[in-house]
Amino acid sequence: MPPHATRNPLAGSLASRSRALPLTLSRESHARRSFLRRGGVSLGLSALASLLNRDTSAAPADTRGPDVRPRAKSIIFMHMIGAPSQLDLFDNKPELVARDGQVCPDSLLEGRRFAFIGGRMTLSGSRYRFTRHGQSGQELSELLPNLAQIADDIAIVKTVHTEEINHAPAQMFLHTGFGRGGRPGIGSWVNYGLGSENQNLPAYVVLQSGPVGGAGTSLWSSGFLPSVYQGVQFRSSGDAVLFLGNPPGQDQADRRRILDAVKGLNETRLASIGDPEIATRISQYEMAYRMQSSVPDLMDLSGETAETLELYGAKPGQASFANNCLLARRLVERGVRVIELYDSDWDHHAGLASRLPAKCKDVDQPMSALVSDLKRRGLLDETLVVWGAEFGRSPLGQGIDSEGKSTAAGRDHHKDAYTVWLAGGGVKPGITWGQTDSFGFGPVENGVHIHDLNATLLHLLGLNHERLTFKYQGREFRLTDVAGKLVQGLLS
Repeated sequence: MPPHATRNPLAGSLASRSRALPLTLSRESHARRSFLRRGGVSLGLSALASLLNRDTSAAPADTRGPDVRPRAKSIIFMHMIGAPSQLDLFDNKPELVARDGQVCPDSLLEGRRFAFIGGRMTLSGSRYRFTRHGQSGQELSELLPNLAQIADDIAIVKTVHTEEINHAPAQMFLHTGFGRGGRPGIGSWVNYGLGSENQNLPAYVVLQSGPVGGAGTSLWSSGFLPSVYQGVQFRSSGDAVLFLGNPPGQDQADRRRILDAVKGLNETRLASIGDPEIATRISQYEMAYRMQSSVPDLMDLSGETAETLELYGAKPGQASFANNCLLARRLVERGVRVIELYDSDWDHHAGLASRLPAKCKDVDQPMSALVSDLKRRGLLDETLVVWGAEFGRSPLGQGIDSEGKSTAAGRDHHKDAYTVWLAGGGVKPGITWGQTDSFGFGPVENGVHIHDLNATLLHLLGLNHERLTFKYQGREFRLTDVAGKLVQGLLS
């Protein structure tokens, strides 16, 4: 575990006050400042040694409990920005369909929050057919025919619920356990606890298809953790990492000489003031140098077989969710610990009938191919795959006029119950966990709070969510705050 790099709030105040104090106390203050400085130097040099020579094959002992055994080495987290409709994809509600268009009883609305919908509250059943698949009998919508083919490999959790009703806060709550910015995301926590098995690539990589979510880059920020633990965004077309290449007229030997000179200056500064962020800067410059050769090889899909490209629907040189899924498999093969895939345009307040099928067509084949490909290569058992969003969609129709007629209807945000599916890495396959009421408003069996989900993901990676902490501003913080319990029924 890297050192807990916390800033001493007394250092500045002692320096400013010493000039006005008697000589004896001023000398005491000077001695204290010298002590703090020496401590900072020791901390900074320790951080540098840790970053440049990390043994990251296992989590530090104090992040584990006696019952924690790592089931997965890596996690691939697919976040559908905007929130797909679980009622049209995973959670079949025949009674909701039967009462489609009827005014919702007040008893179902009591105590519930909605983001935008108001006025006439009308029940909205799905127009899509649901069918059971595989030996497990998983029930899936006709919009996900490829996922249906791997029904026995996935666990479907229908009762995930969150605290936030709007996109950016809910996205942050899912990833950081808090609805406001400033805290580390789950990828940074995992990186902090486990590190990487590949010293030529970041431990934590982010891939996007479409615009970033409302919470922006805070979703993969390291928050108050040292910045070395934040996610590194790769692009699936063009330059994978901006400004990674050498400027015109400069070769690798030139770059090495420049880096050595900058490293010397940084090491001198580090020895002087001991700021651990300088150690991070040194290690990241070195990582960037190594990435100049490792990243182009990673991003080049031309070496993949035609059969593999067809399996994913991937096309080399194209920015797409399909390419990102294939890149995720390649990153897992290279020992990258955390891979996050963000896909946008799932916020269907209107036009659900046309927009949802189009988005499902974008992701159904590649996300299913990812699970199948990991399985056939013997990687699924050690890779945790997660698919979900910040919340779900409401059982009520949106875009319904006062006479109950649809005007390109959609669904509003819904925080009280939605669906996430998982595969691999110690997850019990072929199960459905949790049950919602007849209309899909909320859990009636085995509810799973976001903190419970994150506690379970950390557990599968070999981390105890109660022990994986970082001291900041005088107290210990963790991803699951002061809550979270393992969902034992999801563990194989």
